[in-house]
Amino acid sequence: MAVPKRKISKARRDKRRASNVKMTAPNVIECPQCHEPVLSHRVCKSCGYYKQKEVLKVD
Repeated sequence: MAVPKRKISKARRDKRRASNVKMTAPNVIECPQCHEPVLSHRVCKSCGYYKQKEVLKVD
């Protein structure tokens, strides 16, 4: 079994792991009911609709 000859420092290890992380902006779409910006696949907080169905009662 392969065994490393020297300890890899935390900084070197973390730099290698951080290169794979790519942050993306959240998907913001327009609500078809009230035309407010809302995250996709989530209930609209201003009107309470999701997929043309009322899910929440919003006052």
